[in-house]
Amino acid sequence: MDNQRLLLYFALALVLYLIWQAWQRDYGPKPVPVARAPVTESTQESKAPPKDLPEATDVPQVEEPRPATVTTKQRPAGARIRVITDVLDVEIGTRGGDILRADLLAYPVSIKTPDNPFRLLDDQLRVYVAQSGLIHDKRPDIQDTAALAPSHHAVFAAEKNEFRLANDEDELQVPIVWRGSNGVVVTKVFTFRRGSYLVDVDQVVENQGQETWSGSQYRQLRHSPIRDEDTSRFLYTFTGGAYYDNKYEKVSFDDMAEEPLRKEISAGWIAMLQHYFVSAWAPHAEESNLVYTKSVKGNYGPESIIGLRSQSMNVAPGETATFNTRLFMGPKLQHQLEEIAEGLELVTDYGIFTVISQPLFWLLEFLYSWIGNWGWSIIVLTMLIKLVFYKLSETSYRSMARMRNVQPRLVAIKERYSGDKQKMNQALMELYKKEKINPLGGCLPILVQIPVFIALYWTLLESVELRQAPFILWIRDLATPDPFYVLPILMGVTMVVQQKLNPAPLDPLQAKLMMALPIVFTGFFAFFPAGLVLYWFVNNLLSIAQQWVITKRIEKAAN
Repeated sequence: MDNQRLLLYFALALVLYLIWQAWQRDYGPKPVPVARAPVTESTQESKAPPKDLPEATDVPQVEEPRPATVTTKQRPAGARIRVITDVLDVEIGTRGGDILRADLLAYPVSIKTPDNPFRLLDDQLRVYVAQSGLIHDKRPDIQDTAALAPSHHAVFAAEKNEFRLANDEDELQVPIVWRGSNGVVVTKVFTFRRGSYLVDVDQVVENQGQETWSGSQYRQLRHSPIRDEDTSRFLYTFTGGAYYDNKYEKVSFDDMAEEPLRKEISAGWIAMLQHYFVSAWAPHAEESNLVYTKSVKGNYGPESIIGLRSQSMNVAPGETATFNTRLFMGPKLQHQLEEIAEGLELVTDYGIFTVISQPLFWLLEFLYSWIGNWGWSIIVLTMLIKLVFYKLSETSYRSMARMRNVQPRLVAIKERYSGDKQKMNQALMELYKKEKINPLGGCLPILVQIPVFIALYWTLLESVELRQAPFILWIRDLATPDPFYVLPILMGVTMVVQQKLNPAPLDPLQAKLMMALPIVFTGFFAFFPAGLVLYWFVNNLLSIAQQWVITKRIEKAAN
């Protein structure tokens, strides 16, 4: 068996799978939205939560959408507070204290526009916001709830509309205040720190009333449907929700709409994921919460919500209590994420190959710390992987070299027994036995290497460190395609050279397919990030060198 051909077939299957994923996203069946009755102010006020549901499993009613009559230009009134640090440019709405916008100042949208920061959260062109609030345990109806505790619909007051982290400061606090009719005053304090994408959010409840206040906090991430420009047609990365409960779990937007989640977790977190970036509510380790998901009708169509609700807290008259939580808005930097919460680094999603991909990334990062260039680090990593599998590859290439030597005799046997397949197979087996060739001998080495190849693929695809990382000359961003298609073309050339070193297929149809593969792969890899193509190109070069040396040795020994 031609083992190199086996690897090419597997690679072709992988490419076809990626194309199928892209086709499914563009042309596959879309979920049918569920018809919802319009929600009006009058129905909101009269609606009461079910009396027979346990409080611990009841999702906060403030998650209901805003009135259906509200349009993009008719959003509920509320000022916007701008907060600027060295790494974040954020807007907080006085209505609810929602994080309405978050720009990542160290991550430009494109290397061509270095002054245009990447916008993670946004409520203008789409809905992707971080919300938080308090729920009163009594909750006789929605209207009274708003008077007893501030949800994300409540209006807060702020001292000023802009806060900046000064050059000589390491911490910046932004307080906003809500006063209830029951004598309760809630101060929501956002604490930003220099160089950090993690924001502390404290909700301080001061009971100036005559009755004990009892309630809980909730935090949620709200996301509108994915836009076409937010997804790649050729490289699939997960966009949706996730949570951690001693295990990393993903929740797609379709799942949120079809099967709302209610689950008690301890010391977990929730997140919204997209390629390279993440937002996450990360409670403190000792806190237990209810995780919930749902889909609601919003201004841009169905909106998906994943949230956390804490356990209740009692605040007696004259006392003060604080609900603490943390919000991360930034890149998927694994070392920072693992320090925030257990398992949070898993949002850098390598899928089922995480157990291999993470060590590969750590090795790649170590190489970068010495070399200082991600492109050269990829090349060195590829060489190290090739060295680890040298002996396994040698077995495969020896098998192919021996097959190449007996190729004329294989062709002669096929022509002699063209009308009798049974005799042809018998003659081939006798030839293999005589020449000590195991046609399946190189399959295992190839199969062992395949998981590592795929794991490295996901490592290079998911690591934000490679985003806008320059290599040499014209390649200024390893996370985007080669602008001049030089690397894909060179990779296609190496595939042609590899085919020349392999024994030619006996089947004419198979031979034509093998001739077309370099063209297909070159065209497809033209849309791949340059870092991935660089890996395949270097791996092909090393394979050619090893195969050429082994082939020459076998030919010399045969002569």
